[in-house]
Amino acid sequence: MTKLKSLNDLRKIRDELKSKTSIREKGEHPENLVQVKVAMATCCIASGSREVMNFIVDELEKRNIDAVVTQTGCMGYCYAEPTIEVTIPGKEPVVFGYVNMKKADEIIERYIKNGELVDGIIPVNYETIDNK
Repeated sequence: MTKLKSLNDLRKIRDELKSKTSIREKGEHPENLVQVKVAMATCCIASGSREVMNFIVDELEKRNIDAVVTQTGCMGYCYAEPTIEVTIPGKEPVVFGYVNMKKADEIIERYIKNGELVDGIIPVNYETIDNK
């Protein structure tokens, strides 16, 4: 644990904790915010998803993008780990594979901020059954 040497150190810790708490509070109404789900099963973590998740949380905060970042279990795309699912309000979720820090940065800049599709999308391979 870091030793506190000044009042500014204490303020910095307070501000960090406040921002992490705000992420939980945003989670109460996620449908109005960008949602990012990071797969965090064993294979995902071994492929680097923890680092990707930390990067995404930090970058969204730095860029003042209101979003909820959560972790989920296996999405079934072990061959393409790390994987993330991004849902922009009013749009269908999109799953991206092989996400490293560079790809995560591109997803934030181009897809989340500008609505442009980027390489790395894992296509949906199923369709829902409508009730008759």
